Amino acid sequence: MSPPPVAPAELSRVALDEDALYARVTWRFVPFLFVCYVAAYLDRVNVGFAKLTMAVDLRFSDTVYGLGAGIFFLGYFLFEVPSNLLLYRIGARRALARIMISWGLLSAAMMFVDSPTSFYVLRFLLGVAEAGFFPGVVLYLTWWYPAARRGRVTALFVTAVAVSGVIGNPLSGWIMQTLDGRQGWHGWQWLFLLEGLPAVALGVAALWWLDDSSADARWLSDDEKRVLAANLATDEAHKTQLTALAGLRDRRVWLLAAIYFCLVSGLYGVNFWLPTIIEGLGIEDIITIGLVGALPWAAAALVMPMVGLSADRRRERRYHVAIPAVIGAVGLAASVPLAGEPAAAVFALSLGTCGLLSAIPLTWSLATAFLGGAAAASGIALINSFGNLSGFAMPYLIGYLRETTGSTDPGLYTLAGFLTLGAWLVLTKVPATLTGR
Repeated sequence: MSPPPVAPAELSRVALDEDALYARVTWRFVPFLFVCYVAAYLDRVNVGFAKLTMAVDLRFSDTVYGLGAGIFFLGYFLFEVPSNLLLYRIGARRALARIMISWGLLSAAMMFVDSPTSFYVLRFLLGVAEAGFFPGVVLYLTWWYPAARRGRVTALFVTAVAVSGVIGNPLSGWIMQTLDGRQGWHGWQWLFLLEGLPAVALGVAALWWLDDSSADARWLSDDEKRVLAANLATDEAHKTQLTALAGLRDRRVWLLAAIYFCLVSGLYGVNFWLPTIIEGLGIEDIITIGLVGALPWAAAALVMPMVGLSADRRRERRYHVAIPAVIGAVGLAASVPLAGEPAAAVFALSLGTCGLLSAIPLTWSLATAFLGGAAAASGIALINSFGNLSGFAMPYLIGYLRETTGSTDPGLYTLAGFLTLGAWLVLTKVPATLTGR
């Protein structure tokens, strides 16, 4: 049950402490959710690192690998909306725990892949298991933060994508090289096992660490609960309160889904193929590939929170999405002619990664600014699931282009094109009422 509305006189006594209150909420949830998303992202994309030896051991072509990497997102797409609606009904605590435990077990089971069929089946099931995690957290944040405070918090959460690259690339390289042959297992088998089990432990921890709402939080006083509830009530008054089905029919939802598809195309293209791209620069040692591969993600981890903070302070979204998207396109495209100079090429890839990752979280500020109730659950899930279909299309497309041309260059130009299209859609098609400008 939500706390009773706060009277103006009561609110004025605690208003000066709101920054401290939201800082406390942030420290309570965001670090934990951040770690959960790092685990999720490692489990989702470590197949890109495993590909360096897995494809050779199992005799997978680039097309087979690209299809397997991408088929994850078909399961993700099909079950995203139902999963998020279930979270809306039963609460984040149980829903997120269920998601993390199931995806951790399936990710670890990837060590048993021995054919293209088993590869496809397990990747599909992993997508089904993880469906609902990211949009569920985005929805969960709307139950705690009003729109004016949500940009920087969402950016902090999504920074986990970059941090997973910083941690995951060197860690994956170390696991694959150091443990290769232990107990008769390949390095990529150890990789799936050791990076899958942490998600199971985090899922169990979520059952006692997360609260479904401020009303359930024993660590908050009654006054603090009232302030949080009052701010959310004010925020909800400006949103469209629709049914779940109406949220799926909203044209703005589909526009944002198209924009998100374009932006996430760049993300998954880089995610799944960055180790291969770096290997193509003449770097062959797996641990060195991991260390070099961490650089673009480290740069993005520093830039993303600054862009989110700037967007919140200026109450502006349009240019804070479009400009980083264009920078991302320029960086990815520039890395192609710079391939002969590894340091310059890695710098360009870092610039591109900073741009595309900074644009993505602020897209969610647009969606959560106008959707409320069940429409938020279905609309956010639809945007995320449709956008993540690019995770199916791009790895497969890049794999096909690389197999037919012998180069990842056409794929990088394709990713740059999608990022540019996303920026154009934001600047020309998104209503000004959703952007703050």
